[in-house]
Amino acid sequence: MSGARQLIVAIDGPAGAGKSTVAARLAVRFGLLNLETGAMYRAFALKAIENGIPQEDAEALQRLAATTSITLEPTQTGNRVLLDGKDVTARIRDAEVTQAASVVSVHPAIRRWMVDLQRKLGENGGIVMEGRDIGTVVFPDADIKVFLDASPEARGERRYEQSGKSAAQETVLKEIRERDDRDRNRAQSPLKPAPDAIVIDSTHLTLEEVVSKVEELVTARMASQ
Repeated sequence: MSGARQLIVAIDGPAGAGKSTVAARLAVRFGLLNLETGAMYRAFALKAIENGIPQEDAEALQRLAATTSITLEPTQTGNRVLLDGKDVTARIRDAEVTQAASVVSVHPAIRRWMVDLQRKLGENGGIVMEGRDIGTVVFPDADIKVFLDASPEARGERRYEQSGKSAAQETVLKEIRERDDRDRNRAQSPLKPAPDAIVIDSTHLTLEEVVSKVEELVTARMASQ
């Protein structure tokens, strides 16, 4: 690891574990760039939907990726997500896009393309990056690796509340379990903690307690450098 490179914090975990919120808070607290890998996959899924490409068609998706540009621009309120130069920040939060992102992300070629893009974005450090395979694949030499987890029921409840209770709670939990199955069992970089990751189970923790635990890890690492 080069001495010139700045801090890299990797946060992995399943859907609804609180990765995005914790990463955003860390970015503000320590002046880091928050790179949302989930937003990048959702942006690509949106393009696939708009082009009428089936989420299971790996070859067509690979051809689409070759003509796709995804950029994250930090702002005071979070990242702007640009897809081929167009702001899609709001659109990628749609439930349809989120579900599609979970499907297209299982294709090995798409993950390889996205990993290369993510490494380029974070190669100089000074970042907090959250996703499913940051500490295991994207940045296996990250300075701090955290794996946030929680029971499916706890994560389903959080997603249910976040959605404004717009869908049946049973449906939300079912989608969480299905996504867990895809993430943990895909052939390319399945979801799992890195061997040296700090695992935090947030099932019975508040958001503030989780943020505090991760902030302590970052503060300790920065003090030791």
